[in-house]
Amino acid sequence: MYKKVIVFEGIDGSGKTFHLNQVSKYLSKKKIKFLKIREPGGTKNSETIRNIILNKKSTLKKKTDLLLYLAARNENYENLIKPNFNKKIILIDRFTDSTMAYQHYGFDINKKIIRDLNNYILGNFKPNFTFFHFVPPKYIKKNISGKKNKYDKFNKNFYYKVQKGFLNILKNNKNKLIIDSSKTKKFNIEKVKDKINKVLNINE
Repeated sequence: MYKKVIVFEGIDGSGKTFHLNQVSKYLSKKKIKFLKIREPGGTKNSETIRNIILNKKSTLKKKTDLLLYLAARNENYENLIKPNFNKKIILIDRFTDSTMAYQHYGFDINKKIIRDLNNYILGNFKPNFTFFHFVPPKYIKKNISGKKNKYDKFNKNFYYKVQKGFLNILKNNKNKLIIDSSKTKKFNIEKVKDKINKVLNINE
């Protein structure tokens, strides 16, 4: 079995975290070793940074947010990803595509700056596979659950731009699967599981 890095991407309310958790349960049942990380978050320091970024009362500027996101990623990369790379399957809830989609396509921060910062932290490291959870436009912002944060106050048009950004980023990525979030949970759970089995060479 290959030790892969698998990322779950999508706008808020797309179901990415739900499916990451489903995959986690599936791997646990199979007794397969894995590491689960969320971004921002992960290490203790990264979780502290997450609370600063997503605080509902935050007035931080968009460039400050970007640098904090990258600081949290560096903590994860140095303390969690590098030590476990090629030892465990690594599942990540949001990664570099989210940074580009939100910070460039959503907030208009220069694309080259974002790419250079990611390269500075990660070097040649890249995920092996990406699950992208697509939300049909009429459902955008309708399925956001959990504790609210400052990103929940952005309007539908913001998330529409971000999602278009994701699609643009991923259009040439052959190692991806697009999940239609308007389909039933049962349908998508099976679709994700089938792909996980193929990506990780798991025999049911």
